[in-house]
Amino acid sequence: MIESPVERLMKTHSDMEIWWDSSPLVYDQWTQKMLNSCAPARKPILEEQLAHLYNFKTPSKSLFRGCTTNPPLSWQAVQSNFEFWGKWVDELIQSKPAIELHELVWSVYKEVVKRGAEMYLPIYEASNGRFGWISGQLDPRLFTEADQMVHDAEELSALSPNVMVKVPASMQGIEVVKILTSKGISTNTTVCFTLPQIMASANAAMDGIKIAEKNKVDLSKWRAVITMMMGRLIEQETLDIQAERKNIKLSWQDKHWFGIAVFRRAYRILTENGYASKMLACSMRPGPVVAGKNRFWDVQKIAGGDIVYTCPPYVLEPLFEMGDDLIFESEIKKHIPAEVLEKLMKIPYCIQAYDPNGLALEQFNDHPSTVSTVETFSKGFAGLEEFIGKRMAVHH
Repeated sequence: MIESPVERLMKTHSDMEIWWDSSPLVYDQWTQKMLNSCAPARKPILEEQLAHLYNFKTPSKSLFRGCTTNPPLSWQAVQSNFEFWGKWVDELIQSKPAIELHELVWSVYKEVVKRGAEMYLPIYEASNGRFGWISGQLDPRLFTEADQMVHDAEELSALSPNVMVKVPASMQGIEVVKILTSKGISTNTTVCFTLPQIMASANAAMDGIKIAEKNKVDLSKWRAVITMMMGRLIEQETLDIQAERKNIKLSWQDKHWFGIAVFRRAYRILTENGYASKMLACSMRPGPVVAGKNRFWDVQKIAGGDIVYTCPPYVLEPLFEMGDDLIFESEIKKHIPAEVLEKLMKIPYCIQAYDPNGLALEQFNDHPSTVSTVETFSKGFAGLEEFIGKRMAVHH
C-alpha cells in the first residue's frame, strides 16, 4: 500500500497521535465526498488510505487515535442527518413533555458525544485507555461559571469511559482543570492560544494529580491534553493593528512562525519539566508555496514530537492533495529564525503569547482570540437550540 501523508507524519515520533477533528458521526460522509471528487485513477489508493484512518471493520486498527469535537461540529453532525435527529428529539419531547429547552439541547448534545464515543471505544479498550478518547466540550457560554462547568463535566464524563472533557482556558476554567483532574476526569484544555494559558493549565493538572493521589483516586486511565489553536492566535486583527503601529510588516510566513514559535516553546517547557499534559495542535492552515511547491508549515514545522495533531477536513484535504510533495522531518526542537523572532518580540500581542509570564490569569478571558472563539463556539449551541426550539413548538 502507498503510505498516506498521515502515516508518514506519524513516523516522525513513535508517540505522536493523529486525531479526527469533527464528530465521528460525519466521517463516513466525508470519505465519500473525498472519493467522489478524486480522479478515477487515484480512487483505489485514496479509498485504501482513508479506510486506514478510521477502520470501520476493525476500529482498534485505526490510525486515528482519538477525536475532538466542539459545539459547531456537533451541530454539523445533527445537520448531516436531520431526519434521524428530528425523530430522536420528537421522541424525547413526547416521553418528557415538561422538559425545558436548555435541558433538551444538553441531552441532544450529550447523545451526539456518546454516539461518537461508541465509535472510538474499541480503540480505547484495545490500548487499555491510552488512545481512543473523544472530547466533549462544555457549553462555551458558561466559560466563567466554574461550578456549572464541573457539574456538566461530570455528566459528560459519565457518558462513556473514553470521554475527556474540553475545558476552556479561561480564568475559571483553569481551576476547573484542577478540580476535574483531582476526580480522575480526563481533560482537553481548549480556547487556548498563549504560553501563559498553556502553563496555567499544565500546572493546574499537576496540582489536581497531587490531590487525586492524596485521596487515592485511580489515575491509571487519566489523560490531559492542551489544545493550542494556532490559526486562531495568528489571524487576530489585533496582531495586524499592533504591528502597523510599530511600522512592522508581517508576512504570511512571519505570522505562521509566530504560531509555530509558541507551540515549540510550550512543547519544550512541558517535556523538559516532566508535565503530565500533552500538547495538541489545532486550527492549522496550509501554506506557503516554497520553490513552486506547496508546503504545510503548521504541520511540518512541529513534526517529530510526542504531540497530538487534531485534523478536521480542512487540514486533511490539503494534506492528501499535496501527498508525496510533503516531506516530514523532526523539526519541533529547531529554533525559529532569529530575524523573525526579533521582529515578533517588538509586538505586545506576540510577547503576551510567547512569554510564559506574558499574561496574568485575570487577563485570559479578555484575550482577543478568546473573545472571538467563544463567540464562534456559542453559535454552535445557538443553532442546536433553534432547531430543537422549532421541534418543541410543533409539540406544544
